[in-house]
Amino acid sequence: MTVYMVFEPPRRGDDSLVHAERIAFVRDRFSWAAFLFGPLWLLWHRLWLALIGYIVVVAALALGLRLIGASTEARAIAVALVGLLLGFEGATLRRQALLRRGWRDRGVVIGDDREAAERRFFDHYVTAETTREMEAALASASRPAPPPGATDVVGLFPQPEAPT
Repeated sequence: MTVYMVFEPPRRGDDSLVHAERIAFVRDRFSWAAFLFGPLWLLWHRLWLALIGYIVVVAALALGLRLIGASTEARAIAVALVGLLLGFEGATLRRQALLRRGWRDRGVVIGDDREAAERRFFDHYVTAETTREMEAALASASRPAPPPGATDVVGLFPQPEAPT
């Protein structure tokens, strides 16, 4: 079973179906693509700040190890460890980027694969959206008009500020 974090984009005035198609499912597990192809993976997911940070960290690490006279193997191991860290934290970087862009965290869903997780999420999502739309329609319905001659006075006095 795989855990997915679900993020809903900000509304852009489009209909519910188009909005639902933009919902993102971020798999919460080790990313082999991020480990093996770190900079390309960051570019693919448009994680610009993380890419800049990755380049700065790898360059500083390589330069620092070169200045202290570390072997080429030691430098390669250090870069591989940075890649390993990116593999473990790649999903977190994606989640934080979506939250910074104004996406809402809609929760966690578990499934055997992405399709099963999407099915499980949208079963609940459609019910919640339908309920929300019905509540909005009921709230926007106008209240019945008061009968003619009715006043806003409550209590024993027939009119506001009437002489006694």
